[in-house]
Amino acid sequence: MACSSSHAKNFDVFVSFRGLDTRNSFTDHLFAALQRKGIFAFRDNQNINKGELLEPELLQAIEGSHVFIVVFSKDYASSTWCLKELRKIFDRVEETGRSVLPIFYDVTPSEVRKQSGKFGKAFAEHEERFKDELEMVKKWREALKAIGNRSGWDVQNK
Repeated sequence: MACSSSHAKNFDVFVSFRGLDTRNSFTDHLFAALQRKGIFAFRDNQNINKGELLEPELLQAIEGSHVFIVVFSKDYASSTWCLKELRKIFDRVEETGRSVLPIFYDVTPSEVRKQSGKFGKAFAEHEERFKDELEMVKKWREALKAIGNRSGWDVQNK
């Protein structure tokens, strides 16, 4: 086991976001602000060593994080990675009472909660793609609704 492996570390914050939507804009600014405040945040392109498997590293980083920030963006629900992270975050919050802070980036909280608009379209595709694993899709929906129901920041066109 490598000493620099992320599962050997704990993080103040784990940020779940759709890279294609926000990596080079909003989340870059968010990570910079967290770093300026001395907050140790997990970042997939910095805290996972080349050659390591992504999923176990991501799930272990969630396990070791104290606070979660979920940046819901227009294509967040189209990513099975994001939905797997979200479900793991939801489970950790339920088990430990840790905080989860949603940010609604160019989507409305209602779209997330009700899984309408692009979120609804994404779930229709997931239900078709994973028709033999509908329980998993149901759990993703449950996590999305629960976290989307929390008070957060509505960031529209900023």
